[in-house]
Amino acid sequence: MRQNQNKKDASMNTRRAIINLLKEHAGMDVVALSDHFSLNGMAIRQHLNALQEEELVTYEEEARPMGRPTKLWKLTPAADRFFSSGYSDLSLSLIHSMKEAFGSEGMDKLLAVRNKKMQKQYLNYIGDTSVTRERLEKLAEIRTNEGYMAEIKQEEDGCFLFIEKHCPICEAAATCTGLCKNKLQLFHQVLGIDVTVERVEYILSGGRSCVYRVQKMATKNQSTNPNISPYI
Repeated sequence: MRQNQNKKDASMNTRRAIINLLKEHAGMDVVALSDHFSLNGMAIRQHLNALQEEELVTYEEEARPMGRPTKLWKLTPAADRFFSSGYSDLSLSLIHSMKEAFGSEGMDKLLAVRNKKMQKQYLNYIGDTSVTRERLEKLAEIRTNEGYMAEIKQEEDGCFLFIEKHCPICEAAATCTGLCKNKLQLFHQVLGIDVTVERVEYILSGGRSCVYRVQKMATKNQSTNPNISPYI
């Protein structure tokens, strides 16, 4: 009896680990999952089939030069329950109540106060570094601690992508779009006036992540000297 329970617990742990991995890297095939977990393809398929029955994963087929199309597995919205959520039903109810009590203008003022407080907290954590990569790394640490699973990637042209793979306030943001608008403003404020921040992917528009393209603006000296990179 105990042995059966241990097997069941091990299977549940593996499936939760698969969910976590697909949150980080959507679009993985069985081969990639097998390599990561050191399990054979049959075992991985069994776990994926079990997760699919629970409507936690789905797949898209990708054509390959040879052979049949490959299934690339990803999470469904139902899997969001396994990740932190910063707003409960009570919080959503409060948002509706504040809108009703104060109107859109009053709600904007409340969000501005919230944004100012967050800006101060973020700037204190980031410190006085003027290096864009270092500021982004610090910002990613803050946002990850808040449940956003943030990371940065540098592109070939020197720009950075600031990626948030999870949104713990997704339901609240869908109800109150000012939260996302203020987040973009917040990033502008804490990363410095010498950078541009553009949202290029958005979870609420069907994206897998919220992705921001961060580009350091060239100074006059940099723009006239091709040997000086405008990205730091």
